[in-house]
Amino acid sequence: MYIPPAFREERPEVLQAFIQRHPLGALVCTTAEGLTANHIPMILANRADGVQVLRGHVARGNTVWTQSGAEVLVIFGGADHYMSPSWYPAKQEHGKVVPTWNYSVVHAHGTIRFSDVKSQTLEYVTELTHSQEDSRPEPWNVSDAPAPYIDRLLSGILTFEITVSRLIGKFKASQHREAAERQSVRAALDAERYPAADRDEVIREPVKPAQ
Repeated sequence: MYIPPAFREERPEVLQAFIQRHPLGALVCTTAEGLTANHIPMILANRADGVQVLRGHVARGNTVWTQSGAEVLVIFGGADHYMSPSWYPAKQEHGKVVPTWNYSVVHAHGTIRFSDVKSQTLEYVTELTHSQEDSRPEPWNVSDAPAPYIDRLLSGILTFEITVSRLIGKFKASQHREAAERQSVRAALDAERYPAADRDEVIREPVKPAQ
C-alpha cells in the first residue's frame, strides 16, 4: 500500500481501536483459482503468549479453509468522503485546489490457520457476539438460543486465527493541510450532517512527534 508519510499510522493503540470500531475485514488470499476475498467480522486480540492475532469464523462450505497455513492480508475500511474544492478557503483566494477523496484503512498481514474444534468455535462465536451486544440495553447472548440449535449451527462453521506479522494504517485525512483548511472542511461536513465519528476519521490532526 502506498502511504505518504503524512498519512502513515503505526501507533498500536490507534490501529487496535480502529479495528474494534470497524471489525468487518476483507480477508484476501491466493488460491489455486487466483486471488479471493471474503468479508468477515474479526476480533483483534493478544494471546496468552503475547502474540497478536485476528480471530473469526467461516462457513464450512467456504473453501478458503483449505488455505490453512497461508500468508494472508486483511483490509479493514473506515469512513470515507469526497472532498470538494469549494470547501477550502484557497478556492476563493487563488483557486489552486482540486477534488480528492479522504479515507481511513488498516491492513493486517499474517498467517492464517483454521480449526475444527467445536469448543473453540463456541468460544470465538461467543466472543464476537459479546463485542457487539454488550453495549446494548438488552444484550443477546448465545445461550439465549436453544443449546441443540446452537450446537447444530456450530457444526457448520470453522474458526480461524491469523497470527499478525504486520499492522499498518493509512489515514488520508487532510493532516498535511493548514489548520484553517481542516476547520473549513469540518464545518462543511457538519453542514451536510455527516456523522461526527465519521467526520473525525476523514479529517484528522497531524500526529505530533514523540518527545
